[in-house]
Amino acid sequence: MKRMLAVSDIHGDIEKFERLLTLVKYNKEQDQLLLLGDYVDRGPQSRAVIDKIIQLKNDGAIALLGNHDKMMIDAFTNQDDPMNLKRWYYNGGIKTLQNYGYEIKRDDAKYWYTTDEFPDPIAINDEIHPHIEFLKGLPYYHETEDYIFVHAGVHPETPIHDTDPYTLVWIREEFHHGYTGNKTVIFGHTPTNYLHKRPDVFFGKNNIIGIDGGCAYGGRLNCLELPSMNVLYVE
Repeated sequence: MKRMLAVSDIHGDIEKFERLLTLVKYNKEQDQLLLLGDYVDRGPQSRAVIDKIIQLKNDGAIALLGNHDKMMIDAFTNQDDPMNLKRWYYNGGIKTLQNYGYEIKRDDAKYWYTTDEFPDPIAINDEIHPHIEFLKGLPYYHETEDYIFVHAGVHPETPIHDTDPYTLVWIREEFHHGYTGNKTVIFGHTPTNYLHKRPDVFFGKNNIIGIDGGCAYGGRLNCLELPSMNVLYVE
């Protein structure tokens, strides 16, 4: 049986991600790497992270979509709603855009969170276009006989194949406290500091495992090894 390695919420920190892959001795021939989304925003090198994810996926890794990745897509593909771009701006999208050569006149995330103003629409450029297309093709979850891998969680009462994709990348407390399924759900999205006041992996009593160590906020980038439940991390 292949060793499964789950990582989530890299958020543009290519340096930590590269160190983590080295630490776990990732071998594409022997391991199944599962990446649970949020490759972009907040960190310094979102573009480099997506380049790395593309390479890893081509080598056999499974890459899922996160809510930040979805915000990046929506900012370009659904500009009829100006809130899509504004939401991305105040959730870290400005730094990501700067990675692709965009000049943002007001590069202050706090400003866009507090003002009633909306940013001007932005055109998709040749640098970001292939990455948007790549993200658009990613699935929202991956299921095996024993596990469900997903960015944010699953709805406690809805079969995953019938669940609104929005839920799979945004849900929090309803899933954390309400899940009672037999399969173990491996998820990111909610930093584990919010789940048990520590950056290490959260092993919930209701068959859920949270692995977001808060890398985007200077915390850990965790890797959960399955089926051993061994945890490796970088800081």
